[in-house]
Amino acid sequence: MSLDLTELARVGRVLEEAHSLLKGEQQRLEQQYGPTPYGDSTAGSPMQTLSGIRDLSTAMARALKEVALAAGYSVFGMDQRADHALRLARMRPVAFPSGADRMSRPLGEATVRAMELIRDLGFFHEDIAIEIDVALAAPEATYPPADWDAYAREQRARSE
Repeated sequence: MSLDLTELARVGRVLEEAHSLLKGEQQRLEQQYGPTPYGDSTAGSPMQTLSGIRDLSTAMARALKEVALAAGYSVFGMDQRADHALRLARMRPVAFPSGADRMSRPLGEATVRAMELIRDLGFFHEDIAIEIDVALAAPEATYPPADWDAYAREQRARSE
Protein backbone atom coordinates (compact mmCIF):
# COMPACT_ATOMS: atom_id res chain seq x y z
CA MET A 1 0.00 0.00 0.00
CA SER A 2 1.35 3.39 -1.00
CA LEU A 3 1.40 6.19 1.56
CA ASP A 4 -0.18 9.60 0.99
CA LEU A 5 2.93 11.54 0.03
CA THR A 6 1.11 14.88 -0.02
CA GLU A 7 0.10 14.36 3.61
CA LEU A 8 3.59 13.19 4.56
CA ALA A 9 5.04 16.30 2.91
CA ARG A 10 2.68 18.51 4.95
CA VAL A 11 3.63 16.71 8.16
CA GLY A 12 7.32 16.91 7.28
CA ARG A 13 7.14 20.67 6.69
CA VAL A 14 5.43 21.23 10.06
CA LEU A 15 7.96 19.02 11.84
CA GLU A 16 10.80 20.91 10.16
CA GLU A 17 9.32 24.27 11.16
CA ALA A 18 8.90 23.10 14.77
CA HIS A 19 12.45 21.72 14.79
CA SER A 20 13.87 24.96 13.39
CA LEU A 21 12.04 27.01 16.02
CA LEU A 22 13.36 24.76 18.78
CA LYS A 23 16.94 24.83 17.45
CA GLY A 24 16.80 28.62 17.32
CA GLU A 25 15.50 28.70 20.88
CA GLN A 26 18.28 26.34 21.94
CA GLN A 27 20.87 28.68 20.47
CA ARG A 28 19.27 31.67 22.19
CA LEU A 29 19.26 29.90 25.55
CA GLU A 30 22.86 28.72 25.11
CA GLN A 31 23.89 32.34 24.54
CA GLN A 32 21.93 33.39 27.61
CA TYR A 33 23.15 30.66 29.97
CA GLY A 34 26.30 29.36 28.31
CA PRO A 35 26.37 26.05 26.45
CA THR A 36 26.82 23.79 29.50
CA PRO A 37 25.70 25.33 32.79
CA TYR A 38 26.30 23.00 35.74
CA GLY A 39 25.45 23.02 39.37
CA ASP A 40 21.83 23.80 40.01
CA SER A 41 19.69 20.88 38.86
CA THR A 42 16.37 22.14 40.19
CA ALA A 43 13.36 22.46 37.90
CA GLY A 44 13.68 25.60 35.78
CA SER A 45 17.40 26.08 36.40
CA PRO A 46 19.62 26.97 33.43
CA MET A 47 20.92 23.38 33.35
CA GLN A 48 17.40 21.91 33.28
CA THR A 49 16.14 24.52 30.82
CA LEU A 50 18.87 23.67 28.33
CA SER A 51 18.29 19.97 28.85
CA GLY A 52 14.58 20.49 28.18
CA ILE A 53 15.03 22.49 24.96
CA ARG A 54 17.54 19.94 23.69
CA ASP A 55 15.08 17.15 24.43
CA LEU A 56 12.30 18.93 22.55
CA SER A 57 14.53 19.61 19.55
CA THR A 58 15.89 16.06 19.41
CA ALA A 59 12.39 14.59 19.55
CA MET A 60 11.31 16.68 16.55
CA ALA A 61 14.46 15.79 14.60
CA ARG A 62 13.80 12.08 15.14
CA ALA A 63 10.15 12.34 14.09
CA LEU A 64 11.13 14.30 10.97
CA LYS A 65 13.74 11.69 10.06
CA GLU A 66 11.19 8.88 10.31
CA VAL A 67 8.64 10.78 8.18
CA ALA A 68 11.33 11.38 5.55
CA LEU A 69 12.24 7.69 5.61
CA ALA A 70 8.58 6.71 5.25
CA ALA A 71 8.20 9.00 2.24
CA GLY A 72 11.44 7.79 0.66
CA TYR A 73 10.62 4.13 1.13
CA SER A 74 7.16 4.73 -0.30
CA VAL A 75 8.60 6.38 -3.41
CA PHE A 76 10.93 3.40 -3.84
CA GLY A 77 7.96 1.03 -3.61
CA MET A 78 9.25 -0.48 -0.35
CA ASP A 79 5.84 -0.46 1.27
CA GLN A 80 6.66 -2.64 4.26
CA ARG A 81 9.60 -0.43 5.21
CA ALA A 82 7.52 2.70 4.59
CA ASP A 83 4.76 1.45 6.90
CA HIS A 84 7.31 0.61 9.59
CA ALA A 85 8.96 4.04 9.36
CA LEU A 86 5.55 5.73 9.53
CA ARG A 87 4.63 3.72 12.65
CA LEU A 88 7.91 4.83 14.25
CA ALA A 89 7.28 8.44 13.24
CA ARG A 90 3.80 8.42 14.81
CA MET A 91 5.01 7.04 18.13
CA ARG A 92 4.81 9.53 20.96
CA PRO A 93 8.00 11.57 20.65
CA VAL A 94 10.29 10.82 23.56
CA ALA A 95 10.68 13.95 25.70
CA PHE A 96 8.04 15.91 23.80
CA PRO A 97 6.40 17.79 25.37
CA SER A 98 7.95 16.67 28.66
CA GLY A 99 11.17 18.55 27.90
CA ALA A 100 9.19 21.73 28.54
CA ASP A 101 8.50 20.52 32.09
CA ARG A 102 12.20 21.16 32.86
CA MET A 103 12.24 24.69 31.45
CA SER A 104 11.99 28.02 33.25
CA ARG A 105 8.89 30.10 32.72
CA PRO A 106 7.77 31.93 30.80
CA LEU A 107 8.65 29.64 27.91
CA GLY A 108 10.17 31.39 24.94
CA GLU A 109 7.90 32.43 22.09
CA ALA A 110 9.59 30.02 19.69
CA THR A 111 9.14 27.10 22.10
CA VAL A 112 5.46 27.90 22.55
CA ARG A 113 4.95 28.23 18.79
CA ALA A 114 6.69 24.91 18.09
CA MET A 115 4.58 23.14 20.71
CA GLU A 116 1.40 24.65 19.28
CA LEU A 117 2.36 23.51 15.79
CA ILE A 118 2.77 19.93 16.98
CA ARG A 119 -0.42 20.08 19.05
CA ASP A 120 -2.39 21.23 16.01
CA LEU A 121 -0.70 18.89 13.54
CA GLY A 122 -2.94 15.91 14.30
CA PHE A 123 -0.20 13.43 13.40
CA PHE A 124 0.71 11.96 16.79
CA HIS A 125 -1.60 10.20 19.24
CA GLU A 126 -4.32 12.59 20.40
CA ASP A 127 -3.09 12.50 24.02
CA ILE A 128 -0.08 14.56 22.99
CA ALA A 129 -2.33 17.60 22.44
CA ILE A 130 -3.54 17.38 26.03
CA GLU A 131 0.02 16.94 27.32
CA ILE A 132 1.15 19.98 25.34
CA ASP A 133 -1.69 22.09 26.73
CA VAL A 134 -0.78 21.00 30.27
CA ALA A 135 2.90 21.84 29.71
CA LEU A 136 2.03 25.23 28.21
CA ALA A 137 -0.32 26.07 31.08
CA ALA A 138 2.17 25.17 33.83
CA PRO A 139 3.12 28.36 35.68
CA GLU A 140 6.57 26.98 36.54
CA ALA A 141 8.91 24.12 35.71
CA THR A 142 7.75 20.85 37.24
CA TYR A 143 10.65 18.45 36.64
CA PRO A 144 12.75 17.27 38.35
CA PRO A 145 10.56 17.29 41.43
CA ALA A 146 11.80 18.76 44.68
CA ASP A 147 10.35 15.74 46.54
CA TRP A 148 11.03 12.46 44.75
CA ASP A 149 8.98 10.40 47.22
CA ALA A 150 5.88 12.52 46.64
CA TYR A 151 6.50 12.35 42.89
CA ALA A 152 6.70 8.53 43.00
CA ARG A 153 3.44 8.33 44.97
CA GLU A 154 1.74 10.62 42.46
CA GLN A 155 2.98 8.53 39.53
CA ARG A 156 1.73 5.32 41.18
CA ALA A 157 -1.67 6.91 41.83
CA ARG A 158 -1.94 7.97 38.16
CA SER A 159 -1.16 4.47 36.92
CA GLU A 160 -3.80 2.80 39.11
